[in-house]
Amino acid sequence: MPTELEELVGFLEHGNTQIRSIGRCPNSVATPTPLTRWTACENLVGYSASQPSIFKKDQLLPIKHLVLLVRDYPSIAKNALTILVNLSSQDDEIRARLAQDDDLVIDLVRKITNPKDPSPQLLSELLANLSIHPSLARLRTLTLPATSTSQSDAALDQLLDLFVSTPSDSNYDYLSYLLASLSGTSEDVRKYFLTPQAYDNVTPLSKIFVFTEHPSLIRRRGVAGTLKNACFEVSSHPALLSLPSAETGSAIDILPYILLPLAGSETYPEDEMDKMLPDLQLLPPDKQRESSNDILTTHIESLTLLTTTRKGRDRLREVQVYAIVRECHSHVQDEGVGEAVERLVNVLMRDEAEGEGDAQSALVKRDEDREIEEVF
Repeated sequence: MPTELEELVGFLEHGNTQIRSIGRCPNSVATPTPLTRWTACENLVGYSASQPSIFKKDQLLPIKHLVLLVRDYPSIAKNALTILVNLSSQDDEIRARLAQDDDLVIDLVRKITNPKDPSPQLLSELLANLSIHPSLARLRTLTLPATSTSQSDAALDQLLDLFVSTPSDSNYDYLSYLLASLSGTSEDVRKYFLTPQAYDNVTPLSKIFVFTEHPSLIRRRGVAGTLKNACFEVSSHPALLSLPSAETGSAIDILPYILLPLAGSETYPEDEMDKMLPDLQLLPPDKQRESSNDILTTHIESLTLLTTTRKGRDRLREVQVYAIVRECHSHVQDEGVGEAVERLVNVLMRDEAEGEGDAQSALVKRDEDREIEEVF
């Protein structure tokens, strides 16, 4: 015989809106209570975090019903989204089911790009959770009508432009995790970030550079991960480093945006400072270094990926990357940061034979101690 909680889950499938909008509001699972005006979804929100197994009955049938409720009245849809966010953050099976649901993914993109939708943060969080599953890389080829924030009909363009156009709206911060996950699981998405798009002739990666020093920790972390994942594309290193090359295409010049978060207000000897990138010279006395050690580590690992080629190593030496990470290391007492700096410095300071080419650096090759990985 089903428990009262299981009966409450059963309300999700009822075809009558009034019944869906009312459910048992149990003081305890064992004690039935009168029907109330609380929605069944609202009563189940807390259980989605503490008892996710109740939503996996009958081959995930409650999940199917929750997906349908995402299209219901706003008050019901909001609670359905909250439940799906909670479940997809902790259960791989549920995440996979949701991520592979084409209709749901299309609905989520349409809803989040609609400025009138009342639940943008929940939509951002759910898309971020689903992007952990490799199947969501199909956003790269999904097309939908252009939106108020993007002239493109490509879903990934629309989501990126939405993220970029809402810098002060925290509701969309979690889209940065979506970008990081997609670029970590899909080579095609990484190449997308490094290729100018036809609708605006802008390289997508360059649109998010400014967020490496954004006030939002979530945005900074997601963008740092996306930049790091892009650095795995060795063929694009000339563009990322603005190096002369017949195959470079549009220069992207990623270095200032990776190095600025590593820098504080310290001063440098004149012979070092004069060789630094213009953005790194004469920083103000109140310049703050990135406060998150994890993000610092991510940026340092990005630099190490950029040492894969001889030209990359020479470029980092030329602009005094060693001096910047040296000061970062001396001011940040963190084991992860220290290890990342040590690995980078070992590459930059080593002697190289004349004409030595593009031997793989320690962090691009498999390493016995630790390998650098894409950020998911």
